Amino acid sequence: MVKKIRGVSFEENLKNEMGLEFYNLSHRFGYQSPNWPYFEDVKIERIHYMAKSGVLSQRITTSMHNTTHIDAPAHVVQGTPFIDEVPLPHFFGSGIVVSIPKKMWEPIGYDDLEKAAGKIVRPRDVVIVNTGWHHQYEDSEDYFCKCPGFVKSAGDWFVEKKVKVVGHDTQANDHPLATAIGPHRNGPLHPHLQAEYKEWSGGRDWKEDHPEWEPVHRKLFTNGILGIENVGGDLDKVTGKRCTFAFFPWNWDRGDGCIIRLVAITDPSGNYRIEKGAKF
Repeated sequence: MVKKIRGVSFEENLKNEMGLEFYNLSHRFGYQSPNWPYFEDVKIERIHYMAKSGVLSQRITTSMHNTTHIDAPAHVVQGTPFIDEVPLPHFFGSGIVVSIPKKMWEPIGYDDLEKAAGKIVRPRDVVIVNTGWHHQYEDSEDYFCKCPGFVKSAGDWFVEKKVKVVGHDTQANDHPLATAIGPHRNGPLHPHLQAEYKEWSGGRDWKEDHPEWEPVHRKLFTNGILGIENVGGDLDKVTGKRCTFAFFPWNWDRGDGCIIRLVAITDPSGNYRIEKGAKF
């Protein structure tokens, strides 16, 4: 149950005194981590280090929408809650990881979700969708601009099923061509994709298939549903399972979102219990 890391002993993710299994569902964060097309790169500076000060302290400059992160409603919808205003139960709970394999630019809609999870989803579930795209996660146009994504009817499904939190292994809560990557708001960030999409779709214009700007973001956020983007790590190991999830953000005043460590937890023995809060 104990392993040594750089000479220090720790309990293991899958073998520990609690009898729980912990699965990391987050991509790495750090130097040159893959980034959304118009964000500045992450900057990390050592302001103290061992040879200088006998301690290590680092200063980080980053967008909170780098790597695996959760959006606050205020990220897209003006006048809605910031991340510090969202109550803590929305960052913890039971839920499912479902497989919905998708290829380049394929939509994920109501029917896809109903087929994969309609009979197993419960009200207030966390729902994580595994499209297989987390295997493509890198600094590439393919990952950020050509991935599959949720379309408007997916937002309707999440609201109808009273889901608490949505997570997925793609770059945004919407299809990439319903964002500024395509013909919306400050876009198109990649104008050459218009011709590529027309060829891929058999002659349709990208604005015909994706006429609205971030409709799923707005549908989720105005209904109190949060979205976790860029899920990865050990996602395949818990796909098809019901788990407990924890993903607490910083208590960041007026925060638009936050990088998180998304963790799936299972209890094979069923013996672990959260404390009752009894006085000692």
